[in-house]
Amino acid sequence: MHFQPQNSSHPALAQKGPLPPYKNHTICSHLEPTPDEALEDRALLDAIVWPKPPAPTSLNQTSDPVHSLFAILPSKGGRERRVGDQLEALVQMQDFQGRPKHYGGDFLVARLHSPKLGAGVAGTVVDHLNGSYSALFPLLWEGPAQVTITMVHSSEAVAVLQRLREQRSDRFFFRSLFRSGKLSENTVCNMCLPHNRPQEPLCNYTDLHTGEPWYCMKPKRLSCDTRINHFKGGYKKDLVTNKEALLFQRSGAEPCTQSLLHDPELRNRSIEPGPVQYNPSGYYYKGSWRLFDGTPVRQFDAKSITQCLTGKVMNMYGDSTMRQWFEYLRAFVPGEHRHPSLCANDSVAIPHVPLIISNVLVHSLRYVANELDRLPGGPNTVVALSLWAHFSPYPVEVYIRRMRHIRRALERLLVRGPGTLVIIRSPNLRALDKEYSLNHSDWFSLQLGRVLRNMFMGLAVVFVDAWEMTLAHHSPHNIHPPPDIIKNTISLILTQVCPAKKS
Repeated sequence: MHFQPQNSSHPALAQKGPLPPYKNHTICSHLEPTPDEALEDRALLDAIVWPKPPAPTSLNQTSDPVHSLFAILPSKGGRERRVGDQLEALVQMQDFQGRPKHYGGDFLVARLHSPKLGAGVAGTVVDHLNGSYSALFPLLWEGPAQVTITMVHSSEAVAVLQRLREQRSDRFFFRSLFRSGKLSENTVCNMCLPHNRPQEPLCNYTDLHTGEPWYCMKPKRLSCDTRINHFKGGYKKDLVTNKEALLFQRSGAEPCTQSLLHDPELRNRSIEPGPVQYNPSGYYYKGSWRLFDGTPVRQFDAKSITQCLTGKVMNMYGDSTMRQWFEYLRAFVPGEHRHPSLCANDSVAIPHVPLIISNVLVHSLRYVANELDRLPGGPNTVVALSLWAHFSPYPVEVYIRRMRHIRRALERLLVRGPGTLVIIRSPNLRALDKEYSLNHSDWFSLQLGRVLRNMFMGLAVVFVDAWEMTLAHHSPHNIHPPPDIIKNTISLILTQVCPAKKS
């Protein structure tokens, strides 16, 4: 359904009024940041401020994509669209009764794609804070294309996620097994338990180097040094009301799709492109990822991967999305005994808590900052990091503090080992159901991704935008992207490790 916008320019509205005073929501509130750290915390939190609904509403007054209106705006001057132009689509959100919304805060994602051409690019969404949104796309290929805009969460659902993140950061808990001889016990563990249960004895496992806190309830009959492993305990239930739960079950995940352009309308003409407001990191064309700046992405087979990695040491730290990189490379270059240059270890280094995993031995847990401080670095050293998926249930301050330790370790590494190549992977989108939305929503990942990029801005690192690479792709979203995306990602990072020789 189309509607006629009154103003085709749609300037984004600035947030009105002063920001609220800085409040440290972290459950480790006794770990006060230094004045400089507090300033950085505030700047990072200000950069991810999200508009909230003005007042509680009935369910029928919440955003409904089925009733909402979606229009592709005409090109300037009415001329045919050309490669190099920018496309703008406008969305007017309406509620379940078909009435226009008058405030922003809905979480929308947008994609311009062509199944016929194996092409796709992520769009950027501008919230005008009045119920309308613009989706902006650069036109990058000749031929057919269509726009898909998806409401991941309504503004009312996002407000629930904000509350959970700030007030119920204890909603996920962990456990550890303690064993000595025939005696064994397991107890609850988490960050900063003294503030939750001050009357009970604790085992303090705070890292001496980074100061990162971790505690377990002390076993009744065993000492703290008999701790064997770490495993996920589970999610606390009944965190939302019945009304709030419905916000994550209604039809908010259904996309609105329109066919945009069909051959021969979009042609590659020799023209001066207009000002592009949104520059993606890259896009797919014929199934391959291309960089927006035109830098060629090399394609690698088993032989060229082996040649590229000969003499290199790849140090890979992170969650299971980093393990996908490792396993892809190991499939081409199997066995450390044959190719010791592929990886410093026989598996990806497991990051330290909070690690949401079935079972891991305590001695396998390592803080990434400490591991980085052990590397000599240099031109033949590659460091790859993917650190985001396990931090979703926690306040943003927890993530900021952990990334600050890693940034300082990278700064030290780059000083003692000039030429070290550091690659940082962003979060990606995932499939969401009610439980995952409440604890691991893409909205949490989006916010962590923005913090991540700001934290390492100005440092000599290479970002891999896994968010755009999953959003622009035709595959359903998955915490572990499919092989086609992994292949394109590996080609991208190996292009950085082994750039093409200049003729």
